Amino acid sequence: MANRLAVINCSQVVTLAGPAGPRVGPEMRELSIVAGGAMLVVGERIAKVGTREAIEPLIGADCEIIDAGGRVVMPGFVDAHTHPVFAGTRAGEFEERARGSTYQAIDARGGGIQSTVRATREATLDELVKASKRYADWFLRTGTTTVEAKSGYGLTLEDELKILRAIEWLNRETPLRYVPTFLGAHDIPPEYKSRREQYVSLIVDEMLPRVTQEKLAEYCDVFCEDKAFTNDEAWKILSAARCHGLGLRVHADQLSLSGGAKLAAELGTVTADHLEHTDSEGIAALKSASVQPVLLPGSVYALGSSRYPAAREMIDAGLAVVLATDFNPGSSPTPSMPMILSLASTHMRMTPAESITAVTINAAYTLDRGDQIGSLEAGKIADFVIHDCDDYRDLAYFFGIEHPWKVYSGGRPVFAR
Repeated sequence: MANRLAVINCSQVVTLAGPAGPRVGPEMRELSIVAGGAMLVVGERIAKVGTREAIEPLIGADCEIIDAGGRVVMPGFVDAHTHPVFAGTRAGEFEERARGSTYQAIDARGGGIQSTVRATREATLDELVKASKRYADWFLRTGTTTVEAKSGYGLTLEDELKILRAIEWLNRETPLRYVPTFLGAHDIPPEYKSRREQYVSLIVDEMLPRVTQEKLAEYCDVFCEDKAFTNDEAWKILSAARCHGLGLRVHADQLSLSGGAKLAAELGTVTADHLEHTDSEGIAALKSASVQPVLLPGSVYALGSSRYPAAREMIDAGLAVVLATDFNPGSSPTPSMPMILSLASTHMRMTPAESITAVTINAAYTLDRGDQIGSLEAGKIADFVIHDCDDYRDLAYFFGIEHPWKVYSGGRPVFAR
């Protein structure tokens, strides 16, 4: 008989129940909160969510009871843009930026992404998995239960495969759910700087076939920026990825208005990520193609920039906005979704309700898992968090602390404070 679990005495059960599909416009503020609610879990699935009076008659002698103590219960966060497998850190570059160096200047002399590439190439698969398990714990303890996980710090065939195999290993051995994305087009490696067309051909002719043959990724991403991959190069790579059956994502308009958002719209990618420089024409193009924007305020903050993406304009235009951490060792070294919620309200004029939608149900739909995770509804996987607060707005309001009291993945406890 499946294990039965009842969560009672909740101040709010923030269900995110609603229409199928990502939420747009005023829908992003509708969280379907059950005040004084409760939830019944059978096995790894949610059986019923409702008022305490509706749930208590269903609690049998075989049911484990979790008293939430007047706390908030919410879906686990879904982080739709992370780079969680790498070796080393870039704390030295962080100090350099504090002394006045820019991210671009550090990158130009071989730091930045290339610094992490060198360390990751030298690391073994076992070493990458060991380091990444530590980061998995960080995600879980801040309330995240699913992450989209990119490669991109290998930039050779074997090293990209090594990172994707590490993600596969982490999926088996940690409670955190990983959705793998191939990002061989993260940067041009130094050995190809004078023959970049050969590196694009390597991605198209060798990397993509092996990645898909071994079923190591669900998506392909490209860093579309003149310093990385041009629009034409990105088009070639993403078109090839589509032919191999991969979903498409793109880093767009992060450092300049390079046309990445328009390219995403032309290709009909699932997401366009970053978008710090995207203008009204880019927003209109994303809307016309139903591309979901994934906004990453943590990287703007960590780089000391003040140019945040135009979240308010995107929401008002009817886009299904998503927020994510962009966890990585250089430009956004945080796994904390509560930190992202705070930045979204203070710097991008998103209400706490809109932000919660952006990191749960909207994010789940970018990973083709909106029917399984991202909300607390009967039949969905029981990924949920009991937060040590009595109002969901506190998650953005009180920043710099870890709110989760207990975290569950598939109905199993994976973290308790």
